[in-house]
Amino acid sequence: MTNAKKVGVLGSGDVGKVLAAGFNKHGYDTMIGSREGGKLGEWSAKTGIPEGSFVQAVDHADIVVLAVGGRVAEDAIRLVGAERLAGKVVIDATNPLAAAPPVNGILQMFTGPNESLMERLQALAPAGRFVKAFSSVGNAFMVNPSFPGGRPTMFICGNDAEAKAQVVAILDQFGWDSEDIGAVEGARAIEPLVQLWCAPGFQRGQWTHAFKLLKL
Repeated sequence: MTNAKKVGVLGSGDVGKVLAAGFNKHGYDTMIGSREGGKLGEWSAKTGIPEGSFVQAVDHADIVVLAVGGRVAEDAIRLVGAERLAGKVVIDATNPLAAAPPVNGILQMFTGPNESLMERLQALAPAGRFVKAFSSVGNAFMVNPSFPGGRPTMFICGNDAEAKAQVVAILDQFGWDSEDIGAVEGARAIEPLVQLWCAPGFQRGQWTHAFKLLKL
């Protein structure tokens, strides 16, 4: 792509690495961040994607991807500092998964039905332009998935229309259709989709699927 935007991915786990590799593949100037840096030396050398600390990755970026575990997402925002996120698009790929096993295949969450983790994050960094995305599918299918039924649907939400337009363009590059569920409160409906996505896996070992919204 021309005039590549700079992307900073926060998170050294599988989701962070998959998304960092995806942005790098599509021509973005990408840095991956771990809490203090230096955790992904071998992976970074192999992929050519530089690693830094969370702070360094945010300072590098026009677009920040929050790909840490949900239980530490608020800590990550506090560590970085809300002022560093001001004006930046923040793609929130987190889910509020509790530190407890699934109940009959249904993941437990630490949020209630009338709140979401994304709302907490937006409140911590009110000048950050948060957009929920990549939270309702396994990491194996986040970048350019191929399904017999065509392009799957990624549900997004956020308060900033221009930020959402940027994320829609990214999702299109990454092989997804997008469905906008509105403002930040839409995360109350999107985040529980991780429970629905994971249930066939925990119950039947079926992990190769994604959601698709059909319209008349």
